[in-house]
Amino acid sequence: MKKMTHASGITILVASLIGCSAGNPAAQSSVEPASALTESMPSPTSNQAVSSAPSPGNTAQSSELSNRMADYAVKKKPAYPRTNEMYFQDYGTNPFVSTAADHLSTFAADVDTGSYTVMRSYVRDGSLPPPEAVRVEEFINYFPSAYPAPEKQTFAIVADGGPSPFYKGTQLVRIGIKGKEITAEQRKPAKLVFVIDVSGSMDRENRLELVKKSLNVLLDQLQPKDTVGIVVYGSQGRVLLPPTSIDDKHRILAAIGSLTPEDSTNVEEGLTLGYEMASRSFERGAINRIILCSDGVANVGETGARGILRSIEDYARKDIYLSTFGFGMGNYNDVLMEQLADKGQGNYAYIDSFSEARRVFTEALTGTLQTIARDVKIQVEFDPKKVEAYRLLGYENRDVRDEDFRNDKTDAGEVGAGHSVTALYEVKLRPASNTELGTVRIRYHDAASQQVEEVAQPLQVQSELAPDLKFLAAAAQFAEILRKSPWAEEGSLRDVLDLAKSSAQGEQELEFVRIVKDSLAIRGR
Repeated sequence: MKKMTHASGITILVASLIGCSAGNPAAQSSVEPASALTESMPSPTSNQAVSSAPSPGNTAQSSELSNRMADYAVKKKPAYPRTNEMYFQDYGTNPFVSTAADHLSTFAADVDTGSYTVMRSYVRDGSLPPPEAVRVEEFINYFPSAYPAPEKQTFAIVADGGPSPFYKGTQLVRIGIKGKEITAEQRKPAKLVFVIDVSGSMDRENRLELVKKSLNVLLDQLQPKDTVGIVVYGSQGRVLLPPTSIDDKHRILAAIGSLTPEDSTNVEEGLTLGYEMASRSFERGAINRIILCSDGVANVGETGARGILRSIEDYARKDIYLSTFGFGMGNYNDVLMEQLADKGQGNYAYIDSFSEARRVFTEALTGTLQTIARDVKIQVEFDPKKVEAYRLLGYENRDVRDEDFRNDKTDAGEVGAGHSVTALYEVKLRPASNTELGTVRIRYHDAASQQVEEVAQPLQVQSELAPDLKFLAAAAQFAEILRKSPWAEEGSLRDVLDLAKSSAQGEQELEFVRIVKDSLAIRGR
């Protein structure tokens, strides 16, 4: 599936490494407004988005436009919108696509959740997040699924749906995948390198103290076969602790406990030293992973930024992965943290509380650490005889060209043990369509077999949504309203609340109900 053009993630990431720190006013003043990138392009309205379904004849034109935008972006040092020194990127909104023009929808799997917890922090502080902070797929994937785990294969597929609870005449379709589960005892040895931001900005709101508490929770889950090394960076990067066995846990705890804030932020040097340490301690057959803890701001280390990006991808191909964990509000770079994890074939989460640290580093630790599949791509083939049009909710920055689904050199998402990935579509059916609407395919590089595998399953809808899908529909609609999607202009938070209350089960879902209530109070209606 093709969609509206936006500035490349690499360009955004380079810009973020070149001077987006609240502590550097000169760097801030040089930032161009986000509108500069698109000043010559029409602003999408609902009607324009509907008509933007691709046609076979405009491929060259779209490619030329993409190239012109990329060249302009590099020349103008583009930036992302910022709200009170919070940095986010608007990736656009997927349109409805006519199956007559394109019956394939292809995207990379995504297990990130950072956007949801960033939103939660805003609401807890009494305000709604800026629209560009909202990524719908990360709202959907924040909530644990009840998908059955596969018994023999790497992934099990769930493909179901039914009438949309929000839009009459539209079906809501769910594509879910569940990775095989691995017990803590079965987990591979972990060779971890903590890269920790100790710059002055980390002294705000007890950010560094929450980092310390979070890493202590992680250490409690590790085993004697695991090792931890620590690199810190402020104005400069330095090695604080060489790779050390968990048997010497008190030494690791003492090193973490000694962390104090410093001055500027040289994330580039910190990551360089972290990767060098991980490379030296690399063990084939083990988990080799960088854990970056930061607020994402950077004001030192312009030189070599592009090289760092290439290095991250090179290391990922050598099975050294990067996961990023964000801390802090009021001065935080969501773009950098999300895109670093994307380039590093890892996951991105935002830690807004000790409870969230416990969830990430206890309940989901094995999946966070051990990869079961790389370059996971999902492709949905809709039957044009039964489906008139479809729209993927979210995943705008995970778009994959349809022809690259079986191109195994194409970079895509990483999925860890036991992780689930969910995507939702709004679908308009043709008259007299039956329940089978097409086929879902998953293609991935299996970490165990080192082989590329592909599995498929028919896509069917039912007469009514499953209870857990009703809740996910509420979460997706909430995100659509918050990001001011043109497709949710008539959306009502009250309707979201009613559906969430009737379908919520479990602690996290009940908390979501409270968040919607608070959002209603903040919005005043």
